[in-house]
Amino acid sequence: MTRRALGIFTAAAVALGAGAAFAADTVVLYDHANDPILKLGRVAYPGGKTLDLSVGIGSAAFRRAGDAADIVYTLSDRGPNFTCGDVPAITGLSADQVCNGVKGRLYPVPAYTPSIYGLRLKTDGTFQVFDVIALKDKDGNPIDGLLNPLTVAKTEAPLDGFGKALPYSANAIDAEGLVRLADGSWWIGEENGPSIVHVAADGRIQERIVPAGSEKDFAGANYKITGGLPAILTKRQTNRGIESMAVSPDEAFLYFMVQNPLANPDAKAYAQARNTRLFKYDRRARRVVGEYVYELDDPQSFRLDPSKKQSDPRISEVMALGADRLLVLERTEKTTKLHEVTLAGATNILAGKWDDAATAPSLEQTAAAAAGIAPVAKILRFDSADHPEVPAKLEGLALLPDGALFMINDDDFGITGEKTRVVILRGDGLKTAGR
Repeated sequence: MTRRALGIFTAAAVALGAGAAFAADTVVLYDHANDPILKLGRVAYPGGKTLDLSVGIGSAAFRRAGDAADIVYTLSDRGPNFTCGDVPAITGLSADQVCNGVKGRLYPVPAYTPSIYGLRLKTDGTFQVFDVIALKDKDGNPIDGLLNPLTVAKTEAPLDGFGKALPYSANAIDAEGLVRLADGSWWIGEENGPSIVHVAADGRIQERIVPAGSEKDFAGANYKITGGLPAILTKRQTNRGIESMAVSPDEAFLYFMVQNPLANPDAKAYAQARNTRLFKYDRRARRVVGEYVYELDDPQSFRLDPSKKQSDPRISEVMALGADRLLVLERTEKTTKLHEVTLAGATNILAGKWDDAATAPSLEQTAAAAAGIAPVAKILRFDSADHPEVPAKLEGLALLPDGALFMINDDDFGITGEKTRVVILRGDGLKTAGR
């Protein structure tokens, strides 16, 4: 466990527009404890590398008020996976040797079940898993994280770790965002569909809410499918769906974001766009009630890996600070920023022309100001470029009882040798955040 002087959220900074954003305090790092529960085995590529895989538990995080101070729940995604283009760097072999000329996504452990993990932070500077809740269909059968048989939204070809074709799976989800309600149930932000998923306390999927018009693609799922999201979401770029989930303090509303701008009308628009979409879902009315524009930062402003590619910045997590106030994790591969945002004053574009795929130019091709759209207001609260000890690819946020902020990285199941680490930004923190 290491400590270093650090700027941290002050109580005064919690209100949007407050003056000083930071006060001196510490960052605490918790290391991977080599917990046997998280070992996933080895995959050897003859003539190439051997992958020593471990479960990546850092795709999301959540802690409910009232939980023990040293406990946080986290989430894994679909399991170890990489594209044929990544084969040389990961396996030491050529793409042709493994993929045999096929373009697709490889799953070295295709039977892996996305799961929720209970973590306990230990006094020795490590964390330990005390609970595992596997995601299941309505009959209690574990699901996998393979690709859905999509026809409305684009998808990829699923392959095993050695390039052999795998079947599509209607039950599969790519779990990326997590909240837990007072009744013990969970809501998950899901990247592949994209979708949002209601899960019982024991991990059984109760309902998966997908973009309207795409329900037929999930007809084979052994759980309830509802077409309750805007149809425009089927325009998400492949592997750039919903990667976040937050809940208002009164649990009336869910908030989630598309990781990047939509490929609307095409991938070129996605690559150049700054406007991604933030949604508000009314749990009691069972419908989306708000859609707002969030403008991604200039890729040159990510100081540890500046680039000219606008598609490099992406949203990996949101956490509610209060009613319609969120902390948004915007990152590149090496740099993480935390922005505080508010929906107050932002334009609600739900069910308007920007949700119509026929609108040209599209929202993704239009500057928000030129369209008369007020995006959500952003204030930078943290930049990992100022703190080199913080790991890259942070994807989970949770608020601890003393106002400290819990962050966890996604190690991609160790396929490149990374390990999961927990970061605690400790101090006065976000005590007045309303949670």
